Amino acid sequence: MNEKQAHDDRAGLVEAEDRALRVRAQYEQVEQQVLGRTWTLPELAIGFTNDAAYVGRLVLAAERTWGIDGDVDAELRHKLAECLWWVFVLADRLDVDMPEAYAATMDRIGDGLERTLRGNTP
Repeated sequence: MNEKQAHDDRAGLVEAEDRALRVRAQYEQVEQQVLGRTWTLPELAIGFTNDAAYVGRLVLAAERTWGIDGDVDAELRHKLAECLWWVFVLADRLDVDMPEAYAATMDRIGDGLERTLRGNTP
């Protein structure tokens, strides 16, 4: 990946992160009205794991090994997007720069895979 593509990818993640945090701020307003407080970090983590687990069931439904009511494709799109939202929310609460962490992780994985592929090429 060239430097411009890496910059564009990071910019897209920064924009997605900003939007996710704006939505989270709205949720916090609702939580404050309903609960008198906002969700704790453990509550946020449980919300994420609940949605991530449901993705597993939706994958089974997409493979026709688990039945659900409704449109499987629409539900998958929704839950996968929601899981991405949770990642940004959790990263923010844990002071993790997700765009930077993602770029660094993809670089590390990509470099390792390139070395593996070069080693396995005749």
